Amino acid sequence: MKSTKVLLIVSVALLCLVPALAADISGKWTTVITTGIGEMTYTFDFKVEGEKLTGKAVMSMGSDSSESPLTEGSVKGTDISFVETLKVQGQELRCEYKGKISGDEIRGSRQVGSYGTEEFVAKRAK
Repeated sequence: MKSTKVLLIVSVALLCLVPALAADISGKWTTVITTGIGEMTYTFDFKVEGEKLTGKAVMSMGSDSSESPLTEGSVKGTDISFVETLKVQGQELRCEYKGKISGDEIRGSRQVGSYGTEEFVAKRAK
């Protein structure tokens, strides 16, 4: 009976720690994404509360630049996902990002509307 109570207490304590296991990626991250129309340089400014991710993406490509809020974001353990509505040449494109966090690096891909998938590696800005 005593060991059952101890096991129950340990289980509850571990369940309380699960949200804390999400990677802390708050702050600025940078990447260059090679696309069919050239290289896009990004700075992501992530804000994380629990498993919810928000923030903004600042993109520059040549003389063009845009800033977009990040929506539908989540961080679950080492998995990250979010949506950016990218504005390029007067057009809005839904970009869905998915990746894996490993220390100061995020490796993943983004689906750009119906145009295809692009890979990226983002690094924490120092």
